Amino acid sequence: MSSRIAFVTGASRGIGRATALSLAAAGHTVILAARDQQKLDEVAGAIRSAGGAAHTVQIDLSSPESIQQAFAQAKEIGTVTILVNNAGITRDGLAMRMKPEDWSAVLNTNLTGAFLCIQQVLQGMMKERWGRIINIASVVGESGNAGQANYVASKAGLVGLTKSLAIELGSRNITVNAITPGFIETDMTAVLGEPIREKMLANIPLKRFGQPGEVAGAVKFLASDEAAYITGSVLRVNGGMYL
Repeated sequence: MSSRIAFVTGASRGIGRATALSLAAAGHTVILAARDQQKLDEVAGAIRSAGGAAHTVQIDLSSPESIQQAFAQAKEIGTVTILVNNAGITRDGLAMRMKPEDWSAVLNTNLTGAFLCIQQVLQGMMKERWGRIINIASVVGESGNAGQANYVASKAGLVGLTKSLAIELGSRNITVNAITPGFIETDMTAVLGEPIREKMLANIPLKRFGQPGEVAGAVKFLASDEAAYITGSVLRVNGGMYL
């Protein structure tokens, strides 16, 4: 696989961190983007100590200005031809009582933020006539989930965005795919209580939760030359939780 420049949002922890490490191990130069500079530096250090190439940029996906600045920094490093839209937030609550600002915060970060990141890389990818856009959605974007109307809408939106862009960009040799992780062991899921975890486990045919590295492996594949004929796909990494 030829070495390329990959930009990963939410790269400071969880799936994003595992993805950055995986892409670096595959020989790519990785630009790590998140809000927490200290955590970004730690991930960059891990990549460099393993012999990989990493850069860090701070990004706030709820801010179009921050997104522009982050990609301006990325362009100084080179042309980003692999984009992984991984960053996401939750503001859970029942629909009847959901505050408009909680709806907007989740949609702005998870969906609009991802779209604005895509806009930033398209010109470079078109010029190179090669690109990989990988959107990390969620199993609940397909199955739905009570108390997460905003999060589910944002992730379902990512799947729809993926399909539209796959059609739009295919002739330029740019593939666009989504991954829908199930229950993955991360900081985001660690806060769930034992009864919820046990209930979820009962619905997973593989009878275990996923690891961030298992999602990262799917990203690495979709970013590779081997996946050149896959676009508009939704790759489920969920242990059979939703079929």
